[in-house]
Amino acid sequence: MPKSSLKILLATTALIMAGNAQADDVTLTIESWRNDDLAIWQDKIIPAFEAANPGIKVKFTPSAPAEYNAVLNSKLDAGSAGDLITCRPFDATLSLYEKGHLAAIQDLDGMKNFSDVARSGWSTDDGSATFCVPMASVIHGFIYNKDAFAEVGVEIPKTEAEFFAALDKIKADGNYIPLAMGTNDQWEAATMGYNNIGPNYWKGEEGRLALIAGTQKLTDEAWVAPYRQLAKWKDYLGDGFEAQTYPDSQNIFTLGRAAIYPAGSWEISGFNNQADFEMGAFYPPVQKEGDNCYISDHTDIAIGMNANTENPEAVKTFLNWVGSPEFATIYANSLPGFFSLSNHDVAMEDPLAQEFVSWRSKCESTIRSTYQVLSRGTPNLETDTWNASVNAIKGTESPEDAGKRLQDGLASWYAPHQ
Repeated sequence: MPKSSLKILLATTALIMAGNAQADDVTLTIESWRNDDLAIWQDKIIPAFEAANPGIKVKFTPSAPAEYNAVLNSKLDAGSAGDLITCRPFDATLSLYEKGHLAAIQDLDGMKNFSDVARSGWSTDDGSATFCVPMASVIHGFIYNKDAFAEVGVEIPKTEAEFFAALDKIKADGNYIPLAMGTNDQWEAATMGYNNIGPNYWKGEEGRLALIAGTQKLTDEAWVAPYRQLAKWKDYLGDGFEAQTYPDSQNIFTLGRAAIYPAGSWEISGFNNQADFEMGAFYPPVQKEGDNCYISDHTDIAIGMNANTENPEAVKTFLNWVGSPEFATIYANSLPGFFSLSNHDVAMEDPLAQEFVSWRSKCESTIRSTYQVLSRGTPNLETDTWNASVNAIKGTESPEDAGKRLQDGLASWYAPHQ
C-alpha cells in the first residue's frame, strides 16, 4: 500500500474513532433549587459518579430556590429543561408527572432500595407509579444542651411525664429557658410541635393513612391530644414567646440561653457552627413506658427523569447510582441532617446526625400528617394546623375546638370526610 494511502487510512480511522468517542460521551444536566449544594455536587458527588461511569458527564445547574418552580416549569414547557429534575415532595412534583414532564421510574433496579414511606413523597396517590428517586429526609425531635442538662441534673426523658418533670426542673433552676420556640412565625408550632409529637398519638403511618382514607377524623382523640400537650408547653417557652421568630429561637438556643430546642435535623450544620457547647438529641417522648415510639422522618428531596430527555439510558444509570450506598454515604455526610432514605446502612460521621438517624432502628417512621393529599383544598389543612398549634399554645382555642374547626374545613372539600 502506498504511504499516501496508508496515511489517509490512518487519518480516516482516527477520525472515526474520535467520532465514536464523542458519540459515546453523554452530558447530563441536573435542574435543582439547592444552589447552596453546588460545591458538594461539583467536588464530591459528580466526580464519584463520573469515575464509576466513564463516558457520562454531569452538570449541576441550580436555580434560586424561590424561583425554581417557575423556572423549571418554563423550561419544561419550552423543551429546554435538563435531563434530571430535582424533586420537591408531593403535589408540586406530582403535577409535573401528571403533565407528562417526569417519567415513571418505579421499575429501576435502584428503586428496590426504598420503602413505601420513602417513595410516598414522589408517587401517585395509589402508589402505582413513582417518578423520583428519594435522596434525603429530615427527622424531627429535640436537640438539647448537654451542659445545661448536667448543671441542672436532668436526664434524657423517655416518657411525657419525664419530659415535663425535666422542664419543671429546668424552669425551677432559673438559668435556662426550658424550650426555645416561639409562635410568631406559626409554622414552627406545627412542624416542630404538632407534627413532632403527634405521631406518638396517632401511631404514625397507621393514623396518617386512616385520616386520608376518612376512617379517622381530626376530632378523634389521637388528633386532639397533641394540642393538649402543646397547651402545656406555654409555661416553658420563656417571656415574650408570642413575638419570638424562628431566627430568634435559633439564636436563643445556640447562645446557650435555652436547654431544649424542638427541632428538625436540618439545624445540625448551622448549630454545629454556632454553638460552643456539646449538643445531644432525643426523640419525642412516648405517652407511657412501654409504648412504641414514632418519629417524623419526613421526605424532603429526590431526583427524577425528564420524560423528554434525549439520553434516557444514561439518566437511568445515574438514577440507579443515586439509589446506591456510595451516593447515600456521600450525600448524608456532606449535608449532616439530611438523611438517606435508602435501606442501606450509611455510616454517619457527625455525632448529632448519628443520634438522629439511630432512631430509625428504635422507632417507626412516618411523614408530616398534612403533606399528602390533605392540603390540596381550601381551607388548607397545613396552614390551618399552623394556626391551630399556635392557638393551642397560647390558650386562645381549646384543643377540642381546634380539632372541630380543622375537621369541618377538611370535610368541606375532601370527599372521604363528607
